[in-house]
This record gives sequence, structure tokens and C-alpha cells, in this order.
Amino acid sequence: MRSVRMRILVTVLVLAVVGVGGWQLLPSDGDSGATITVGTTDTVTSLDPAGAYDAGSWALFSNVFQSLLTYEPGGVSPVPDAAKSCSFEKGGLTTYQCELRDDLTFPSGRKVTATDVKYSFDRVKKINADVGPASLLSTLKSVDADGLKVTFHLSAADATFPFKVATGAGSIVDPTKYPADGLRVGSSVDGTGPYTLTSYTKGKQVHLEPNSRYKGAVDTGSPIELRYYADPDALEKAWQAKQVDAATRQLPPNVLASLNASDPDMRVTEADSSETRNLYFNTRDSSPLHSVDVRKAMAWLIDREQLAAGVYEGTVEPLYSLIPAGLTGHTTSFFDDYPDQNSEKARKLLEEAGVSIPVSFTYGYGLGSGAAEAEAKELKRQLEASGLFKVNVKGYEWTDFQKRWAGGKLDAYAVGWVADYPDPDTYAGPLVGTGSTMNTGYSNKTVDQYIANSQQYADRTRVSDDFKDIQQVIAQEVPVIPLWQRKEYVVTTSDVGGGQYLADGNGVFRLWKLDWI
Repeated sequence: MRSVRMRILVTVLVLAVVGVGGWQLLPSDGDSGATITVGTTDTVTSLDPAGAYDAGSWALFSNVFQSLLTYEPGGVSPVPDAAKSCSFEKGGLTTYQCELRDDLTFPSGRKVTATDVKYSFDRVKKINADVGPASLLSTLKSVDADGLKVTFHLSAADATFPFKVATGAGSIVDPTKYPADGLRVGSSVDGTGPYTLTSYTKGKQVHLEPNSRYKGAVDTGSPIELRYYADPDALEKAWQAKQVDAATRQLPPNVLASLNASDPDMRVTEADSSETRNLYFNTRDSSPLHSVDVRKAMAWLIDREQLAAGVYEGTVEPLYSLIPAGLTGHTTSFFDDYPDQNSEKARKLLEEAGVSIPVSFTYGYGLGSGAAEAEAKELKRQLEASGLFKVNVKGYEWTDFQKRWAGGKLDAYAVGWVADYPDPDTYAGPLVGTGSTMNTGYSNKTVDQYIANSQQYADRTRVSDDFKDIQQVIAQEVPVIPLWQRKEYVVTTSDVGGGQYLADGNGVFRLWKLDWI
């Protein structure tokens, strides 16, 4: 999953007192080669691609590792990066072949071969880390390697497989540095991406230098220092103190709402985004939220408009479906089934189901993730105001939070989702398919069949009905309640351009696009 990960079909609006145009990409001779400092509240779970499936980790991976495929800025179809070419075997969607570039080398100087690619994919599936990306490769049956040619054999037709290859799950690693049956530990990275990691302090900073060995689809950029902050308030203080040249994901909502386009000291990128935040439920027998009637009752009580306008000060939009607005298959299924806040209907559901009132349950959220604490308090207020629920709210450090939901130790948990790739499929299997990344315990054969059906179409405009059907089922069974869809903001100083490429819609965090003006 990329818990907290996604952007799709983004329309970028750059607001500045100076003109908008080519100046954004032209480096000044005076600052050429100087380090650009970027601040974020994202968290890195692991430096090993087999052990992380979250926004902060994958943002780093897209800069230090290389996949066979990548995305051009704003692009919705993957293009070759480590590969020279890739395609499905003619007439089918179950065999996918790529020919590797012949000029790739690991930091050790050893040449990259198809065997290394096979090793990288095989270990992700073999390790199958609790918070890793193995679920993304569920249709991958086996991989063959021959010289520079790698062949992926799929268990079923999967037109979305190239999208998955282009993600962090497809990061190519050096078999001499990354064990086959366990995660690599330590603070070093051996990748073939546009940057090399020269230093890393967990939870604090990472320093990146342009990789002189890199060969692929993009250009290397300026040296980057990526600084990690515990929460949005800390990031804002760093921005105000001019300790960072760029700030992204996320400044506090009140700061984002008050950004001033006429301020000569900054450039602001505001972009439509498909990042969503959902409330997930543990549907297992052991949870008080096991009953679908309990979950439906909650759906009747949540006020998204109040969340968006109050907690987030208009920097997010209420969301009523699993698939966000702007993507194929988007509906308003939750609005259609629960058009208003209605405590009487919620109470009737619980009473007819013989549920003891109030229903007590645990609610968890990740510390430092935006306005998560204020959001949790507001959801608690909304649910408890009815007298039907008693909510025990607690925040957890991000890695601990991931382990708790992965271990089924929380009844409910709110998590942001950033798209792994620009296709509605990334909101289906990883979120509500059997064995989903979000580990709700939910399983529905009809939903699984709709997902499988949608993967048979190379023409992605033909999948709309399958995703509409999925969303209708989810609105009735409520393993998850969509809360909101984010707008994306990146703020840079007046002398740094390229901020829009950190939020352009297809999940690639293009630090190499940042440059001095």
C-alpha cells in the first residue's frame, strides 16, 4: 500500500508574483551545485524496498533505486527506465517481457543483469514483510532471466502489471548487498537511481548526491538534503526559520489555507490530487466492529463536511467513494446510501441487530500525520454525540501504528492513501481485496471477481462498470468509510523552481527536478 501515498490526473497551478514559465527549470550559474533542503512530515519505514509500502519510503526509493519502468511528469502510462523496452507477449496479458539496458551498474561497479531483476522481485514475494509491498505482486507467478531479458509469468491476466513494475515494489537491488530471505539492516543503500544516499539518520535527515553512474529516463539534479519533521507544526517552524528551501507533505491546514500568492519570498504549487484518507475497520469476529450493522450505523453518523471545513480548513474535499474524483469509475456510493447524518437510522440498525449500546471500540492514528489528532477528536465527538458509540482514541508512532493495524490490534484506524500508480486498480485490491494491505480481514468473492475482471482490459477506459460495482458493494458492507480527498501543496523559496514535480500526479517524488532559479 502506500499508506499515505498517491496523486493522479493532477492539474498543477503555480501561484507566484513573477511569471510562470520556463524560468522554473533554469538553474542559475551562481547556485549551481548547491544543496537544496526539502522538509516533509513523511516517515521512512525501511531503506529496503522489500520492507516498506508507505509514502515516505517510496518517495526516497524513487530517487535512489531504479525500476524497469517509470513515469514522465504528468504521465499516466509507464515508460522505460532501467529497461530498454517492455511489452506483453502478443495476444495476451499473462506474460510480460522486458529487455534491460546494457549500461547499468551498481555502486560496486558490477553490471546489472536480468538475474538481478529476477532476484529483486523474487525476494519481495519471499520475504512478504507485514508492511511490505508483496501484495502488489499477487498476480506474479514466476520470473525468468536470460542475459538482459527478464520474463514475468502471471497467474492471471493483469493489464495493470506494468504499473506495478514502475512502483517501489519493482526497485532493483544488488543481490550481494540484500539478503534473499530477510530485510537488509543499517543505513546504507545500493541502488542505480538518479541519486546516491551518502548519509541517513532515521527520522531526521537523508543526504542525496547525484549518481554519476545513473543511466535511464531522467536527468540527475542538484544535491538534496531531505529533512523529516515530527509533525506539521515542526515543519512550519522550519519553513518560517528558513531552514528548508522547500516544504511538502504537510504543512498545517491553517498555514495551507492562508498561503499568499503575492508573497515575494515564496512560490506555491497547489494541485488537484487523488490522495485520500479512509477510516478502516477490523471486520474479524474478535472486533466489536465485526457486525456490518455496526459499521453501517457509523456511516450514518460521520460528517465529512465538518471534517473538511473544520479540521482541515478547506484544504481537503469530502469523499463519498473508494475511488477518488478524477479517476475512471468514481461514484458517490456512500452519499447515495447515507445522504445525511441520521442518528435515528443508526440506532435502529443497532437495536434490530441486538447490539449492546454504546458500542465501545479502539481507534488508532499515526502521530505526526497532518491533522490526524484533531481529526480523531472530531470523529470521536461525532460518533459519541449520538450516544451509540464509545471511542477509545490513541495515537502511535508511525512504524508502531503500521504494525498494530497489520497485526489486527486496532478496531478502527484512519490512514491516508497515495496512489501507487495512475489507475483506479490501486484503490481496489490493496484496500478491499482479500488479503488487502490494510488488513481489515474483509473478504468478498464478488469484489475479488470485479477486481480480476477489471485487470483483463488493457484499455483502461473499459473498467468503469467494474469499479462502480465494487464501490456499491463496499458502501453496503462498509469495511472502510472514505473521509476526504486532498489537495496537494508544495512551497518553495523564490529562488527554487520545480516544486510542481513533487506533486504532479503519478506517485514519483522527483527531487531531481528541483533546481535553483
